[in-house]
Amino acid sequence: MVLNPMHQFEVYKIGPEINIGGINLSFTNASFFMAISAILILSLLFFGTKKKSLIPSKIQLITEMSYALIAKMINDTAGSSAKAFFPFVFTLFMFVLFCNMVGMLPYSFTVTSQIIVTFVLAATIFIGVTIIGFIKHGIKYLELFVPKGVPIVLLPLIIVIEIISYLARPVSLSVRLFANMLAGHTMLKVFGGFVISLGLLGGWLPLSFAVALTGLEILVAFLQAYVFAILTCIYLNDALNLHH
Repeated sequence: MVLNPMHQFEVYKIGPEINIGGINLSFTNASFFMAISAILILSLLFFGTKKKSLIPSKIQLITEMSYALIAKMINDTAGSSAKAFFPFVFTLFMFVLFCNMVGMLPYSFTVTSQIIVTFVLAATIFIGVTIIGFIKHGIKYLELFVPKGVPIVLLPLIIVIEIISYLARPVSLSVRLFANMLAGHTMLKVFGGFVISLGLLGGWLPLSFAVALTGLEILVAFLQAYVFAILTCIYLNDALNLHH
């Protein structure tokens, strides 16, 4: 039995095809699992904040820990001036985290393994941060590309490098998340295929690897959501405080 490890990343429509103005807006398996992730997040936050008690329940504890994690992240990386952006960073972290975790379930779909999804998130952050920077600092925001203390001779080269580095932010941010989720799930599928091919007697070794990889992938799913959020905070810090 040959299993295609890339088959799990196939996007297909669910229900009737919807075309508006030549644009395909059909509901897909990616849309379905994004909706599931959103419902799970809303359910967690609703039940976690519905009954606040001095001795918190498990769901309240998870909610409070999530809130504290992002609040501390913003304060440590972007300072008090970025507190107004807490709802956005918190929503971003929870969405990426739940999409990653839901993708770990059998027969599910990993939304963040699609480059278009991660790139749209990264591009939204990039455009939003750039707009915030120009609104707050005006044309002075361009000083971000002129590091202090650089010799005049090297300044043209450094400015070009800084601009390229800045424009590469949405690419690096999106590819990091996409590549990690794609590679991890592909490896799991490959080892799962080995287990099926080798049978009960010969499949114990790849099964052991698959179990270990599953644990590692769960850790990676959390870390990638954390990295995505903390890099967003770092970009906000540049826009708000103009550190260069």
